[in-house]
Amino acid sequence: MSTRVFLSACVGVFTTAVLGAAPAGAQFPDGDQQHPPAATGPSQQHDMQQMQHTQMEHDHEMSMPSAREASGTSWLPDETPMYAIHRQAGSWTLMAHGNAFLQYLHESGDRGSDQAGSINWVMGMADRSIGTGHLGLRGMISLEPWTIRGCGYPDLLASGEVCDGAAIHDRQHPHDLVMELAATYDRPLVGDIRLQLYGGPAGEPALGPTAFPHRISAMPSPLAPTTHHWFDATHITYGVVTGGVYGKRWKAETSVVNGREPDEHRTNFDFGALDSWSGRVWFLPTNRWAVQVSAGRLAEAEAGHDGEPRIDVDRVTASATYHRMLRAGSIWAATIGWGRNQEPGSPGTNALLAETSATLDGRDTWSGRFELSRKSGHDLAVESSELYTIAKIESGYTRYLGTWQGLKPGIGAGVSAGIVPESLKSLYGHRVNIGFGVFLTVRPGEAGM
Repeated sequence: MSTRVFLSACVGVFTTAVLGAAPAGAQFPDGDQQHPPAATGPSQQHDMQQMQHTQMEHDHEMSMPSAREASGTSWLPDETPMYAIHRQAGSWTLMAHGNAFLQYLHESGDRGSDQAGSINWVMGMADRSIGTGHLGLRGMISLEPWTIRGCGYPDLLASGEVCDGAAIHDRQHPHDLVMELAATYDRPLVGDIRLQLYGGPAGEPALGPTAFPHRISAMPSPLAPTTHHWFDATHITYGVVTGGVYGKRWKAETSVVNGREPDEHRTNFDFGALDSWSGRVWFLPTNRWAVQVSAGRLAEAEAGHDGEPRIDVDRVTASATYHRMLRAGSIWAATIGWGRNQEPGSPGTNALLAETSATLDGRDTWSGRFELSRKSGHDLAVESSELYTIAKIESGYTRYLGTWQGLKPGIGAGVSAGIVPESLKSLYGHRVNIGFGVFLTVRPGEAGM
């Protein structure tokens, strides 16, 4: 058995074991919350509140709130629900995250298409204390190499990576089998300041906002943003080391990374030199906000045009995410962002993203997204050196059912409108091209915090 196959198998076994290991005591009934035993009087209530307050203070001093941790070393607001199954195994805390869709997608127009398939990912985590520090192990996989056919699923105006020797356009490429295989370690330095180290053969550098599969504002939709490659396309990189320092409300971090995008062979490891870099600063002014600014130099990030050498990309991003818990099982989440890519010898291109979702009582979820971007003729597989301003609007609804064995199934639908300039109307058929999708979905219920 080759090393690559062995590592892939290890990730699969690890995540499957964590998902299957949660006993009845680690599952959560409808409402998705664990509650402490009811106090019997004012004195007991006061004592319990004091104990909870003391424990929260102790947890905050020892490590950052687990709700804050997102993809790679990125952060979400502290006021974030955790959709996960977890259990304790000795000194280890085991946790499983994931999101899966069984979807049918249709995009209209001359460049549209139809496809049935499954967009999915599952992640296993193991965490324990080591002295004054914490060690975390992570593995994340996707079965999309087998559940998404061809070069990707229909997503009009999406672009990025190559397939069959051509730039992928109007489709979103499948995720690789191994999305993450990494470890993280943090420990106190002085006062409230802590050191964080992260790295592994597959992971995410300190660049961009939390990756879209892990953002609460994006999670209800099966579709990737069409601006994915201006914000968080580096959430799967094969070779990354990140170091940072953080306090209660801020973090500064930097990465050395293999910035090359994965190739179309989705089951292998696309290792390369760690000759790219990135840096990111986080600021959480309140429990409801997470703001980041980041920049990176990605060496040989994208395939060259018409067989030319690979292209370097300079990327800059800024984003703000807002979460507000309305009541138990109810949350409003929103993210806004700006991203810019600069390639040698080409004008820079910018992208804007605004997305939101609102969940009420753990059952009804509405979501929406607006994107405005400038893309090159190469991005859109158009024989032109022009830049084109394009936009996409999406809206969706998901009805989640009761929690079963820690998992929360649902059924949903969404509609979209891809908008192109007059100069591209002849290629797309219309200036406004409508799309829709219907899907079944399942994810873990909300874990008690």
